Amino acid sequence: MTALVSKPPSLARRLRAILLVDGSRQALADQAAHLRAIIERHLDVAASLDNFNEPIPDVEADLMVVFGGDGSILRAARQMGFAQLPVLGVNLGRLGFLAEIQPEDLDEILPQIVAGEYRVVKHLMFECSVQRGGREESRTLGLNEVVVLAGPTFSMIEVQLYVDAKLATTYSCDGLIVSTPVGSTAYNLAAGGPIMEKSLQTLVVSPICPHTLTNRPVIDSADHVYELAVPQPNEGTTLLVDGKPIGQVLADDRIRIERSSAEFQLIEVRGRGYYRTLREKLGWGGRLKLKE
Repeated sequence: MTALVSKPPSLARRLRAILLVDGSRQALADQAAHLRAIIERHLDVAASLDNFNEPIPDVEADLMVVFGGDGSILRAARQMGFAQLPVLGVNLGRLGFLAEIQPEDLDEILPQIVAGEYRVVKHLMFECSVQRGGREESRTLGLNEVVVLAGPTFSMIEVQLYVDAKLATTYSCDGLIVSTPVGSTAYNLAAGGPIMEKSLQTLVVSPICPHTLTNRPVIDSADHVYELAVPQPNEGTTLLVDGKPIGQVLADDRIRIERSSAEFQLIEVRGRGYYRTLREKLGWGGRLKLKE
């Protein structure tokens, strides 16, 4: 299901934004400070943060402007938790599938947002919990993917996949990725998984270098509950959520992945849809170059 929310212009007051940047990276902080003057020409700044580990201020705000790359947006999504604000990503990184607005375009795009000429697209988020010894060891909110990596001693592992508590299959592989559509252009794509349109309500399970060539990525509904188990992990077998190490995977662990009630909200402006982003970021030429 595609969830689109149209936002009319506010007639009573100017839109209020929270600004967020990784202040530990001086180059990013300097760029964000320079761009703040452009933001303030069009929006009121309700708060400004330069630390992804601090709580989001309890202020009235209509959106969050995140300066950086896709990694910054993933961290912002986790930081907001279950109180998600619409996010405008300003790309100060490299590819920028989520942070797709270029700094030089802000003066053109912000008036569109002020005029209500944009939409908010809601995206699937998940919760990943680790069940150990009959109790919950950890719970993490995520947007991109859950990854189990074989790790040292770098021998292949067997990962059991359960769907709604029923064994689906066992993968012999270097690791396993369970990805959302938003995360499908990240590690999943690099591992040979499919691209999924971002607003789909699905998950894709992609083995990393599977021993059996018939093990292919599988797409299924996000309404299922997915569980992973590694009966004989390596010493360094590790669980990651959105690239962040959560901890070592032990033999009796059950890794549970389920839809979250939180939904990531991304602002899209006119003329900057999903396929334009794919075309530009992945270099889709659309035609063969012929020799002259």
